[in-house]
Amino acid sequence: MITGLPMTVADPSLPARVRIHEVGARDGLQNEKTAVPTAVKAEFVRRLAAAGLDTVEATSFVHPKWVPQLADAEELFPLVRDLPVRLPVLVPNERGLDRALALGAREIAVFASATESFAKANLNRTVDEALALFAPTVTRAIEAGLRVRGYLSMCFGDPWEGAVPIEQVVRVTKALAEMGCDELSLGDTIGVATPGHVQALLTALNEAGVPTSRIAVHFHDTYGQALSNTLAALRHGVTTVDASAGGLGGCPYAKSATGNLATEDLVWMLDGLGIETGVDLAALTATSGWMAEQLGRPSPSRTVRALSHKE
Repeated sequence: MITGLPMTVADPSLPARVRIHEVGARDGLQNEKTAVPTAVKAEFVRRLAAAGLDTVEATSFVHPKWVPQLADAEELFPLVRDLPVRLPVLVPNERGLDRALALGAREIAVFASATESFAKANLNRTVDEALALFAPTVTRAIEAGLRVRGYLSMCFGDPWEGAVPIEQVVRVTKALAEMGCDELSLGDTIGVATPGHVQALLTALNEAGVPTSRIAVHFHDTYGQALSNTLAALRHGVTTVDASAGGLGGCPYAKSATGNLATEDLVWMLDGLGIETGVDLAALTATSGWMAEQLGRPSPSRTVRALSHKE
């Protein structure tokens, strides 16, 4: 890295600190066609934690038939669960919760959809049927003292339905909030959001009683809008941003969903804005470069490529 870059030009209207919810080890790897060895996944999580990421989504307790890449959750989680960071895991139902609890997980996430088409493709249920499925899982998790995150996909557009009405997203987000989810992650699953749309949805959620403090954002970079959309969310007061080391990931049920916002690209922007993250960009870049080698292809992250080239 070149000393002094990026130059810090702080904006006092933005949050002083942002928590990055790192999804590379779960959302990033779940679409990989070639099985990634459990030991490599565990090392990836360790390196991400060592780079200063305090929240690293470790794995998913879904049925191996649906996400074969994460079939080793029982083997992986014990290898990383003692790390001094938050290690949320995705669970689809009560059976998944049972598996997570048995291994000592302290945080879970459930995965809902703002659209009927995606709910059908992802869970073979209607939106309301999926919410009914999650309710006992969330209740039991809360009773067990776990933090619960609610993911909401297709908040800004759907490959089958097109534009998604804001009021539709608000309804499902409110349902997850009322269910007891501590945090609500708004997903731009196919990367079609633009800053004005982001601002409009966040404002509508606030007007419906969902505070910004409970909202996280999860942008994909399909149309190159992930950072501009993130900045719009920050200007609204959002302080939790999902990102994937090296820009890994997509969505197995939406073929037009390309990679997540790269964590390195996000950190470069936040460093330039003087926003604290606790992340060592050089260590993170090295980690993503290492994982790219394990996967046998270059990292999609522009920052990883730029910094690696300069070295």
